[in-house]
Formats: sequence, C-alpha cells, structure tokens
Amino acid sequence: MVGIGPGGPLDRTRRADAAISGSQVIVGYKRYLELIEDLTAGKELIESGMTQEVDRCRMALQRAAQGQNVAIISSGDPGIYGMAGLVLELYDASPVPVEIEIIPGVTSAAAAAAAMGAPLMCDFAVLSLSDLLVPWETIRSRLEAVAAADLVAVLYNPRSIKRRSQLDEAAAIFRSHRPGTTPVGVGTSVGTADESITLSDLNSFLSLTIGMRSVVIVGNRSSRRQDNRFITPRGYIV
Repeated sequence: MVGIGPGGPLDRTRRADAAISGSQVIVGYKRYLELIEDLTAGKELIESGMTQEVDRCRMALQRAAQGQNVAIISSGDPGIYGMAGLVLELYDASPVPVEIEIIPGVTSAAAAAAAMGAPLMCDFAVLSLSDLLVPWETIRSRLEAVAAADLVAVLYNPRSIKRRSQLDEAAAIFRSHRPGTTPVGVGTSVGTADESITLSDLNSFLSLTIGMRSVVIVGNRSSRRQDNRFITPRGYIV
C-alpha cells in the first residue's frame, strides 16, 4: 500500500516513488493513477471507481499471490482513510502467501495545515463527515466531543453533491462551543496545480466553495489569524 501524498509529485516520498517504480501492477482509483503518470509507463494499471474498494483490494492480493509486485495506491497516507486497513482485514479473513508493506504518505491534514500556516501546533482531531461507512449519529457524537474538548478539528470529506447538511450541522456544533470569530481554513486540491487556500471564520466559512477535494480546519479558542496565516499557539512564551 503506497501513500502518494496530497497530489503533486513534490509531496511524494522517495520511498513511495521507489515502490511504484519497482511494481509490475499498479492498482488504484482513476484520479490517483493520473497523479502518478510519470511513474507508470509500461506497467499494468488496474483502475476502478469510488465504492469499489473491496474488489480493488481483493484483486491486488490475488495478483500478489501469483508472484507479481503490486502497488495499491492511496492518496495521502494509506493508513489514514486509505486502503491499508481494508487490505489487512481481507488478508486476515483469507490469508494468502504475500508480503505486505505499508508506505506512509503526506496526509491532506498536514499538507493543508502547512499551506495555511501552523493551525495544528497543539492537540487536534481528524474526522470524516462522510456517512457512507459510519452512521451520521456516530459522527455527530464525535463532533460534539471534539468541539467540547476545544480540539482543533480537521474535517475530511466535508461536502459532496449529495451531502450538504452535514457540514452545516458540524459548523453549528462548533459555534455552540466556540466564538464565531474562530479561524477556519479551507484547502481544496492541496498540493496540485488547482490548489486553493482560503482563511475565514466560523461565522462565514460555509459560504465558501467546499467539496470532496476540500479539507476544513477549525481552530480552537486559542487559534488566531496573523496576516494571511492561521496559527494555533503551542504555549511557548514569546
């Protein structure tokens, strides 16, 4: 399992590039394969769409069991909302004689935070607002706990064409615990040529363009804007 970072080749690790270059078969979601076209010439590519993750991972394990070097591609880090857990679950349910290696990558939370400034300098939580695999009631309870604990929050999968209300509800939960002036950053297509970084606040950020390729970072009560940067102080005396 190979994490390719948020998108651009500059954010891929050398270890990831070496693993992809040394593989015979590359398996992944179509958009992820497009992001690594510079490494895949002459290799067999197996692509599939969203919601086909189980079939994709089973196929990769089958190819590996046949003696091929196979790379399963995840954006960001394969162990953070990626394919690592699913592959290990499938392997545990039906072991095959293969070696499994997990190659970490730069997750979107870190990439977006770096582009915004330093919003994750203190304790933070990462949550996905997608209720495709996790019930919304569970996500809501986690949002409530994170907001009440005054943790900086990184929100993955904040909106899609079909899911509009979840981010609105998340914003309301955070506003019930934090001032409306709390900084909020929105990073979209981070690490690619289409990257967009916008800083706002809890009162206003919902009016921004936010989609599935966006990451939303909500500050805590200590977070602040400094010029065009978003900072959460660690507590140093300066």
